[in-house]
Amino acid sequence: MSQTSPYADPLEPALPDPGMKLDLSRAALVVIDPQIDFLSPEGVSWSVFGKSITEHDTVKHIGQLFAAAKTAGITVAVSPHYYYPSDHQWQFGGPLEKVMHNIGMFDRKGPLNLEGFENSGADFLPEYKPYILDGKTIITSPHKVYGPETNDLALQLRKHGVSQVILAGMAANLCVESHLRELLETGFEVAVVRDATAGPTTPEGDGYLAALINFRFIANALWTTEQTLSYLRGQ
Repeated sequence: MSQTSPYADPLEPALPDPGMKLDLSRAALVVIDPQIDFLSPEGVSWSVFGKSITEHDTVKHIGQLFAAAKTAGITVAVSPHYYYPSDHQWQFGGPLEKVMHNIGMFDRKGPLNLEGFENSGADFLPEYKPYILDGKTIITSPHKVYGPETNDLALQLRKHGVSQVILAGMAANLCVESHLRELLETGFEVAVVRDATAGPTTPEGDGYLAALINFRFIANALWTTEQTLSYLRGQ
């Protein structure tokens, strides 16, 4: 383990390797919330997430994963986060839910209304659109808090014969960790790409580091983007 960094060394993990081997015939790339409000300086949450996104080169790494997954011919799915006007009538919520509602994060006019959606904070990052809008990528119904329990991600993956998931996207200690936990509990083998995500930096602490610790304890694999690209190439 590195003596100069608080992060676990990806090449010298302290815990045993569970031994996950990528099988392209049953694998999918799942990218969570690849949206402007998270990943762009124009997004409403950049002041909280921008430092971590920049540090880990998250935007570039997610793009590399999209491209490699398409070349490999595996299933690709996106699990987005949208809030409609009716969602703002919820009577309770956690701290981050309150923040998202207050700043209008992921806001849309309605589930059947695309007015003002294009290039809004809820829209996909422009450089990812060629991969997401190619007519082949699964775009699930939205998750509403953090995990995929409220959307059709697991159903879509099962219907495509997927049992292994490469997980990336935003945010590390929130939606990514929640997706990881739920997918594991429902029988998927899950690898998290550690530098294709990022977390909030707040006075309460480093969300990325908090997630990284949990990823190392519970994920079937914790890979770098470089490692993942190699596996997608069959190397």
